[in-house]
Amino acid sequence: MTTPVSDSQAVDHAITSRMSTRAFTSQPVPKALITEILQVASRAPSGTNTQPWKVYVLQGKSRDSLVEKVCAAHDAIRANPEVAKQYQEQYDYYPTQWVSPYIDRRRENGWSLYGLLGIGKGDKDKMHLQQQRNYKFFDAPVGMMFTLDPIMGRGSMFDYGMFVQNIMLAARARGLHTCPQAAWNNFHSIILPHIGAGEGEMLVCGLSLGWADDSDKVNTFVTPRVPAEEFTHWLD
Repeated sequence: MTTPVSDSQAVDHAITSRMSTRAFTSQPVPKALITEILQVASRAPSGTNTQPWKVYVLQGKSRDSLVEKVCAAHDAIRANPEVAKQYQEQYDYYPTQWVSPYIDRRRENGWSLYGLLGIGKGDKDKMHLQQQRNYKFFDAPVGMMFTLDPIMGRGSMFDYGMFVQNIMLAARARGLHTCPQAAWNNFHSIILPHIGAGEGEMLVCGLSLGWADDSDKVNTFVTPRVPAEEFTHWLD
C-alpha cells in the first residue's frame, strides 16, 4: 500500500478549495450521493477503531421543521436576551477567555465577512439576520447533525474532526460544498428530540451540504491561512 495517490493534485484541490459556504442553491442532492460520501468518510481514523460518530441527515420536511423551530428560538433570544439561558451548549467549543493571536483572527474573520455584506458595527438587526442564516442551513437542501455518546473521552472529538473533514473533502471531490456549524450547538435541546437522538447523545455540530450558489457574493469570502513556516518547528 505504498503506491502514491495517482492524482495528488486532485486531492490537494479538494482540500484547498474547501470553504465554509454560506449560500446554496435549492438543487437536491441525491440520497445515493450522500450515502457514498458518508461511506468514504467512514474511513476516518479513530482511536482503537471506536468509530464514535453518529449522523442524522435532514432533508425536506424534517429539515424545514427544524429550521422553523430553531429560528423561532433564535428570534425569542433577540426579543429577550434572558431566554438565552435556556439554550446552553453541551461542551465548550470556544475558550472562556480569548487571547492573541486567536482573538485577532476571530475578529478579522467576523468583520471581514460583515464588511463584505455591508453589515456595520452596531447593526444588530442585520447581524441577527446573518447569524440566523446558520439556522436555515444557508438554504442548503441537506443538513447533517452529528452526535456523540458522552461516555467517550475527549480523544473522540479528535476522531470526530477527522470524520467531518472527510465528509467535506469527499463532498468537494463530487462538486458539492459544505459549511460545518457549531452555531447549532446551543439549541441541542430542540435538535436532539427532533432528530430522534437516543438518551444521552451529545450534539457535536451541524453541517450544511449542497451545491454552492456562485452568484451570491458571500461565497467570494475566503479566509486567510497562516503559512506553514509560522506554525512549524523543525527539530534536528
